[in-house]
Amino acid sequence: MFEIQEIDAGQLHAWQQDANDRFVLVDVRSPAETAQGMLPGAEAVPMHLIPLRLEQWQQGGKVVFYCRTGARSAQVCAFLRQQGIDSVVNLRGGIVDWFRRGLPLDMPQTAELAG
Repeated sequence: MFEIQEIDAGQLHAWQQDANDRFVLVDVRSPAETAQGMLPGAEAVPMHLIPLRLEQWQQGGKVVFYCRTGARSAQVCAFLRQQGIDSVVNLRGGIVDWFRRGLPLDMPQTAELAG
């Protein structure tokens, strides 16, 4: 099976604080879930759209995926590894672990939800 790299919320928060640590943060939850809050700096790409954006992930650079608990994002990471994309990282525990640690969430703007 394809082993995936994982980090926890504390490690991700440290990465966000380090200006030298460059990565893309992707939320793979549904629009209804992301409307409840996202990690700061995250881009929303629902899980079912990941295969349609393979070119984006093939361009290299570290990408951290997360979901509610880390299960769906782990599946995304495994899928991308199967496609030969190795620079993917799963947020173990997902946004639930992030929230439990008292780390900040960004709330989507109402204009973004309407459009």
